[in-house]
Amino acid sequence: MRIALFSDIHANLPALEACFKNMDEQKPDAIYCLGDLVGYNIWPNEVINEIRRRGIATIAGNYDQGIGLMSDECGCAYKTDAEKDMGKISISYTNSIVKREERAYLRTLPAHIKIEFQLNNDKLNLLLVHGSPRKINEYLFEDRDEKSLLRIMENADTDIMCFGHTHKPYHRILPTEQTVNTHYRHAINIGSVGKPKDGNPQGCYVVLNINAASSTMSKDAVQVEFKRFDYDVEKAAVAIEESPLPNAYAEMLRKGY
Repeated sequence: MRIALFSDIHANLPALEACFKNMDEQKPDAIYCLGDLVGYNIWPNEVINEIRRRGIATIAGNYDQGIGLMSDECGCAYKTDAEKDMGKISISYTNSIVKREERAYLRTLPAHIKIEFQLNNDKLNLLLVHGSPRKINEYLFEDRDEKSLLRIMENADTDIMCFGHTHKPYHRILPTEQTVNTHYRHAINIGSVGKPKDGNPQGCYVVLNINAASSTMSKDAVQVEFKRFDYDVEKAAVAIEESPLPNAYAEMLRKGY
């Protein structure tokens, strides 16, 4: 089974359209969105409605939660006063343009999606979250201590955990020694479609491969493909510059940070 997972579009319609074009070529068996449809660009309604039109199962990101509640907080961990000031402009602008029906949709999005596979008498749990199982806006960076990451996954009873929020893709395989065999867990950050932060302005999503032989006892039983795609970055950047949003967000798109 090939499962396409994408996240953190952040109102970047040109990126989402390019993502879907690339994704359609992969012919996945299922598609899930891990949230943060809105914020930082001018097309929140269009992004929401394109995902709804395709009937894609979607969970809430922290920005979706903030806009759904018409809050002035997005749950973002801004590091400097300048970033905080820019963030206030972004959420205020997004709140001003999101329409009633689209806001109502954001409010109904679930926090998690859990999928249980039964393969060869071996249960395999897949958990989809935005930040972490514990908190919608918790950042799980690649350098997270292995014991901490394992504890989060064990407490959530998940073998494969897919998430976004940091906008930096990675795949870590976490072994746990048991009495007889080693149990392998997979922590997968699926990156960002519309606001990459890993130095690569290309959008990113993941195709997860689970087959009939997939098992928690095999470290290579789950295959993860990171798909990078080009899109009209300049169109998305210029749209920001021609809006009330801070121009710095346009440069972030151009440079992928």
